[in-house]
Amino acid sequence: MSARQPFNQPLRPPSAAAGLPRHRRAPATAARPPSDRFIELLAAGLMLLAVTVTFTISTAVLTNWKIHYVTAGGNFYEKIHPATYFTFLAFALLLLRSRGPIGEIERMLSGAKLLLVYLACWFFLLVQVIALERPFTVIIDTFLLPIVLCLVIWELGPAHRRWLVGALHFTVLVNVVLGYYEFLSGHRLIPLTLGDVVVTGEWRSAALLGHPLTASGLIAAYVMALVLRPALCPPLVLRLPLIAFCLMSLMAFGGRTSLVTALAIIALCAVAEALRLLRGKRVPLPAAIIAICALFAAGAAIFAAFDLGIFDKMLLRFSSDKGSALARYATFDLLSHFDWQELLLGPNPVRASALQSQLGLNYGVENFWVSSIVQFGVLHTAALTIGLVCFFIEVIRRSDNAVWAIVLLIAVIAASSVSFSSKNIQLAQFSILISLLLPRNQPRLAAPAPLAARGSYRPIPV
Repeated sequence: MSARQPFNQPLRPPSAAAGLPRHRRAPATAARPPSDRFIELLAAGLMLLAVTVTFTISTAVLTNWKIHYVTAGGNFYEKIHPATYFTFLAFALLLLRSRGPIGEIERMLSGAKLLLVYLACWFFLLVQVIALERPFTVIIDTFLLPIVLCLVIWELGPAHRRWLVGALHFTVLVNVVLGYYEFLSGHRLIPLTLGDVVVTGEWRSAALLGHPLTASGLIAAYVMALVLRPALCPPLVLRLPLIAFCLMSLMAFGGRTSLVTALAIIALCAVAEALRLLRGKRVPLPAAIIAICALFAAGAAIFAAFDLGIFDKMLLRFSSDKGSALARYATFDLLSHFDWQELLLGPNPVRASALQSQLGLNYGVENFWVSSIVQFGVLHTAALTIGLVCFFIEVIRRSDNAVWAIVLLIAVIAASSVSFSSKNIQLAQFSILISLLLPRNQPRLAAPAPLAARGSYRPIPV
């Protein structure tokens, strides 16, 4: 018996959530002061803006609006993405809750100690960037924004998170519709730019996501989330057309790597489901009828689209990659032009840019690790990789098992494109998608039975 509990009071049963980690416990909303609930409401509103602008305001959109985000010139505040402003404001608001800033930070990171390793690796990279007098806003949007986004999303309650999930679905589907429009009409809403250079003659859609490869990776991740997490859209009659609608848009966005990865994972899921059916898994008759009808409808639609020539441009991407294979070969050949000291600590940016132009890599080094070595050196690339591994371990711990497919897609994209080695918010987009669409299901805690009920007589069933 506790010394603080009066002897004449009944013993209180221990909470069923007492043995769970802090991030797995349900928030006691009734016990929080009204000021904390109001602050969380404001933070949720800011995060709603952050999610919306993350999937609608890309680098190309900012450049089209004459904002010097990646182009030369402009003021300091133009070099930070709007999503970073909204996210950091939401994070600062959460620090003003009743525990105080120190208490809130301690509580946020006490259940996610691996994030401290990531922050230490990021700070190590920040010191190098400042010491070499390079723009440090690159690593803020690319590497610091994702972790702050996750920390804020993990702090919000289920009701507030539903707002963000709705905004995510809406913005992704808007980009899918705009991708179809650009592909079928041949009219690009936002000019495709790489820095100050406007890219012409590109048939692949980009919608509001700025670049075809960025759009392809995000839509492929969204499709895999729908396939592997049926709870996102429970009605089968709605989920199957939605998956097909988004999957077919990958033909418009033209990302070969994302398309092949998504199809491979969907095929593995189909084979696993077929094996379960052969072993006697029961399926409701309406679901089986809908699945068979959808299968035949999808086959007919694919043959009709192939006959109309809709897939011709995408198929040409596989037969003629326009030098992509040579560019990836030149990517690894680039490292041979640097000595060991340059490779360890990072070469001179002017010399590295000149070598890239000489080798025909004007559009960037299409490998995250090679590009990071060229920018920061082997030591800082290794530290950054360790930090990213710790970050994804923490994300996986808090996510459904379907997250492994998204992590595989992220690794493939990082190994085959510029991806996170340039100034962008692509890693933040994946972090939002995983945190909102693939959270780990909270265990349902049974309410403790009253003492009178525990001691009452219960007949033994015969």
